[in-house]
Amino acid sequence: MAELADTAPTPGEQTCVGVVFGGPSAEHEVSAASALSIVRGLRDRQYRPVAIGIDRDSRWRLLPADAVEEAVARRPGGSALQDGLTAAGIEVELRPGGRLVAAEAPQAVIERLDVVFPVMHGPYGEDGVVQGYLEALGLPYVGAGVVASAVGMDKVAMRRAFAAEGIPVAAGVWFTERQWRRHADSLTAAGGLPWPRFVKPANMGSSIGVSRVTDPAELARAVDEAFRYDEVVLVEEGITARELLCGVIGDADEAEASVPTEYGVADGLFDYSQKYLGTGYKMTSPADVPSAITARVRELSVRAFHAIGGYGLARVDFLWDEAGDRLFVGEINTMPGFTASSVFPRGWAESGLRYEQVLDRLIDLAVARHARRRDRARRLELAGEAAQ
Repeated sequence: MAELADTAPTPGEQTCVGVVFGGPSAEHEVSAASALSIVRGLRDRQYRPVAIGIDRDSRWRLLPADAVEEAVARRPGGSALQDGLTAAGIEVELRPGGRLVAAEAPQAVIERLDVVFPVMHGPYGEDGVVQGYLEALGLPYVGAGVVASAVGMDKVAMRRAFAAEGIPVAAGVWFTERQWRRHADSLTAAGGLPWPRFVKPANMGSSIGVSRVTDPAELARAVDEAFRYDEVVLVEEGITARELLCGVIGDADEAEASVPTEYGVADGLFDYSQKYLGTGYKMTSPADVPSAITARVRELSVRAFHAIGGYGLARVDFLWDEAGDRLFVGEINTMPGFTASSVFPRGWAESGLRYEQVLDRLIDLAVARHARRRDRARRLELAGEAAQ
């Protein structure tokens, strides 16, 4: 691992925040929309945001300043996905110390990043890949570390972590594509779960590849669709429930949860189009639920955050079976959406923390973790020198 860099700006200087977005995952557009919202929230304060887009071929691109200015000035309208940045510009490489250099002229430093905000959703960005890269470069970054990112992204590993901590989840089974193909009877492969059922790729977000099914024929088609996105598929009991979502901010020692938000969804599934194209749902924040349910959601959100070793932020999704008085944790997202219509900033706004304040907290947490690691590395170095 590279030596942990001292990337803190000198007093009076703006903190240079590299807002990294995009990537080859199916959630590229969602990430681009979140990135623009973050750039807008960081501007004109103590920060100097630098937008870096990862294109679909995994090349890092430094967005031209005028393109960012034009996007920031654009009046938001239409769906969330119509208001985002574009991963276009000169190809760059990120080096230790936060040095950003042109790929064709690596001897010249274009920017020096103080902290990185990897606002990437889904595989290659939210699953620990980018986090590991930033760790190797010794750079401070916003959000969960490598392990928590990987566990939070993988729905099977996540369920195992929750089970170990006694956190309630819906009944479900999972299998690889080879295991699925070996079964002549799809119902046997998917277990004896009641109908309806939810079919999900184990590693994907934004409800991409997720289906609600009511019979064996639909199940087979839905599993085939889910295998387009991952090698492991999860089938869960389709509980008739209200969907509640709750934000968490904090670290391994202290974390707090926002008020829960409710999504009223169409057809029993809060899918990609409802989330990002603005169709078929109603958001209520704070959720109109009994105070005991609010308290339970917030408590379980913090427990879920700690169960995966979370850091910085997360959004925890719940299913509340009102008739049966049952509450289940559906999943945890370690880098939730930051678009204008996203639940995470909305829930915190209703809890008294403005969008800009949320960004401040997250960057402060990133810098604090980096400082602790740098100090620990220095102490180990001094102890080694003393032992020689």
